[in-house]
Amino acid sequence: MAQEEGSLSPDGGADSALPNGADAAVPAEVTMREQVKDIIESILADSEPRSEGARIKLRELVEASPDDPAGALLEHLLETRKETSSASAVPVQLESSSVHLESVDAARTVSVPVSHEVREGIQAILADKLLLTAFQPVHALPSADVVGVEALTRFVGEDGAGADVWFNEAAAAGLGTELEIAALHCALTAAHDVPDNMSVALNLTPATSSDPRVRNLLAAASLAPDRIIVELTGSLADVEGQTGNDGLGPLRALGLRVAISASGAALVSLERVEQLRPDIIKLDRHLIEGIEGSEGQRIRARAIVELAREIGAEVIAVGVETAEELQEVTALRITAAQGYLLGRPSVHPLDWSAWSIRAQTEAQPAG
Repeated sequence: MAQEEGSLSPDGGADSALPNGADAAVPAEVTMREQVKDIIESILADSEPRSEGARIKLRELVEASPDDPAGALLEHLLETRKETSSASAVPVQLESSSVHLESVDAARTVSVPVSHEVREGIQAILADKLLLTAFQPVHALPSADVVGVEALTRFVGEDGAGADVWFNEAAAAGLGTELEIAALHCALTAAHDVPDNMSVALNLTPATSSDPRVRNLLAAASLAPDRIIVELTGSLADVEGQTGNDGLGPLRALGLRVAISASGAALVSLERVEQLRPDIIKLDRHLIEGIEGSEGQRIRARAIVELAREIGAEVIAVGVETAEELQEVTALRITAAQGYLLGRPSVHPLDWSAWSIRAQTEAQPAG
């Protein structure tokens, strides 16, 4: 799953690609610490009898390391995964009719329904790692109302490696789909706190989007299908089964939307776009950066906007960072935009709600 780079370290370090949301005065480590504490509190507050032993162990870990709640939570989650995997002697079928967490203690992470061997491999790749989801707002143009968010995966770890690094390493190890599904499950759980009037965009590679478990996860999600956008990342050369009765086809019939990138590796041919019939075409940062001073970029952007109109798709400009870029994409009658100028990614639910409240307040007439 291609994601915007950004990781957080348990000791509070954060790279420049991981902003902490609307309030720049609040350090990223404070936001992350609050998030981790919220997760721990939600686990300890659970009353499920079968997980009492795990909650006792978590409480002991927290008491033993009061200054390192992220480390305590991570150790708890890894131990929980080991216990659930060893309890299952038969590999779980991929086409399971029900989708659920294997442990109520893993409320903000995921135990993916895969074999014991694959689960052990994921644990090795995610050693000393913890998945979290940040959301970045998407603004309608020209109104600037927040109409949706894009889910971006974050990792807590010692080395500060970006999300793309971990997804690439997982793919190289043959575990890319498993990590993408784990991140998808994490994002869908976090999306419970996104205001109901916002759509939620989820990044998946074409191969993973065709996995039966993805369809099951999306179908079982608390989000209505018309709020879900699956953004296909990477090459579309082998994309199959996203229309008709295969892949995401049944969910698209219920309202789920598919987005692709128009200037990255995803756009391989007009024929492929015609076959896929995406609902949204995104102009990535490569086309947006400095567009106000490049006639060539404006020509390409106008061509993509015209193509989108022909197939009935919306257009979203990604990576808008200056007022001049925003003015140019607005003049091109692009449907929506996102970027640091409009709103930075945040892991904090209060920020997600604030985007909606702020938009509603600004929309009210003065007086």
